[in-house]
Amino acid sequence: MGTEAYPESSGAKEVKGSKSVRLLDSVKKYLFVMGTGLLLFAAVRNSFHWQIHRIWGATGSLWQSCWDYIYNKWGHDNEFMFSFAAMWLVSSCVFWLGNSFFMLLDITGIPQSLKKYKIQEEVTLDMPQFKKTLKLVLFNQIVIGLVFCYGVAFAFQQRGNSIGGELPSFPWVMFEILIFSLVEEFFFYYSHRLLHHPRLYKHIHKRHHEWTAPIGIVAIYAHPIEHLISNILPPALGPLFMGSHLATALLWFSIALMSTTISHCGYHLPLFPSPEAHDYHHLKFNQNYGVLGVLDRLHGTDVQFRNSKQYQRHLMLLSLVPLSQQYPSSPKKKPE
Repeated sequence: MGTEAYPESSGAKEVKGSKSVRLLDSVKKYLFVMGTGLLLFAAVRNSFHWQIHRIWGATGSLWQSCWDYIYNKWGHDNEFMFSFAAMWLVSSCVFWLGNSFFMLLDITGIPQSLKKYKIQEEVTLDMPQFKKTLKLVLFNQIVIGLVFCYGVAFAFQQRGNSIGGELPSFPWVMFEILIFSLVEEFFFYYSHRLLHHPRLYKHIHKRHHEWTAPIGIVAIYAHPIEHLISNILPPALGPLFMGSHLATALLWFSIALMSTTISHCGYHLPLFPSPEAHDYHHLKFNQNYGVLGVLDRLHGTDVQFRNSKQYQRHLMLLSLVPLSQQYPSSPKKKPE
């Protein structure tokens, strides 16, 4: 892979326009993301509040009863150990639940009907590399994950995050998840960008970029240092900052894990969030460092992406026709 695996300098030359223009563009992107979230929040809170309240209210007693039962059985006498075990078990189960589907698809090709949604169609699974990846993924999940969850549980205890008691309302959960997303965007973008510095890249982040066409489990295929500071720390900071209930934190960790799994899966499936941006990052290395794209717009690290076919495909697929067919790549020029 060598030096060409880190083309940061060439990417910088492609950034067009003044910094003020990019700043304005980033503000627009931020306002769009924030505004969309707030509109959703307002819609839930006001226009559709009575409908959501009916659904959430009808099941609220069920969720509360389930949480009370679990808490009273395992958490009442030792909230610290309960938080620690819940974080690790829930995150591990969610990760493998999502990835078992994509692993089956990548290894067996079943169901065959989904292969047409593969983003980089010409790439096939390298089994020796897959086995190597699986070993590091298990190490990161078991060793690094256990240590980190222990630390976060201790931080929750010191912060005073709620463990038992009343669960938060649906609108407040939605608002907190919006805040978590913005906190993760900030810390993930800058930690990820830092790991692309030439002095760090070849020692740490290069391992993650061995996959130019990623698969789901590559989400946590990383040097243990990277996994700690860039993969699992940014999602944990939001719940700590907000002093969130453990149940909300577990929901957020599940969403974050499914999001990064989909971002790395290599398939743009109907009704799934678009993985095109991060797939393009693995393909080109110097584009799309963030999650939401707000800071990429600010720093001009998405210019090449926004001029690509992949950007045209970067939307939720609402039909059964693959976006690679709706926005086909330009035919390769034949050598004269």
